[in-house]
Amino acid sequence: MSEGWPPALERGEAGLTHEGEGRTGDVAVFAPCRRGGLVAVIDGLGHGGFAADAAEAAATVVRAQVDDPPHDLLEACHRALRHTRGAVMTLVWLDVASRSLEWTGVGNVEARLVRSGTRPSSPVVLGGVLGMNLPRARLTTVALEPGDTIVLATDGVAADFSEAVDSGRPAQEVAERVLERHAKGNDDALVAVVRFLAQ
Repeated sequence: MSEGWPPALERGEAGLTHEGEGRTGDVAVFAPCRRGGLVAVIDGLGHGGFAADAAEAAATVVRAQVDDPPHDLLEACHRALRHTRGAVMTLVWLDVASRSLEWTGVGNVEARLVRSGTRPSSPVVLGGVLGMNLPRARLTTVALEPGDTIVLATDGVAADFSEAVDSGRPAQEVAERVLERHAKGNDDALVAVVRFLAQ
């Protein structure tokens, strides 16, 4: 557990490295911030060492600049990745006190908010690649309710994973279940989960 990570945000993570590769290009960052916690899931283009280098470069920026405004943080990642293969990324800021989240992203890292009794919701994420072409990201704010489960998954996971998410189960169990049922098997794959536990 990251030092300072809010106890109200239960987290889980599960991943697979592409067969034959020693490093993964899919990285999750769980970083405490002023308003609660930031979750970033980063997918370096392709797989192997060059993809891992790109993802780790973005992760380093996210950890160092976690409290920057969203557009500034994306710009900083974009600059840091200009001499890499590039990466896509989705970011979720979770504000425990106000019971809300903000999310945005660039590229095809899928994200879902799963709440019992309602259809899953997703952020507006525009096409692009950090390090190559950065669109003006759209930031969306959503109210949080106890038991809400936020799931982020790279493109090594089939996009129809919502059916495997049971918001009543622990975050780690949800991550493992989504990966087991929906990993494509032809790329790196990563699932990151946060469950809001506040009463």
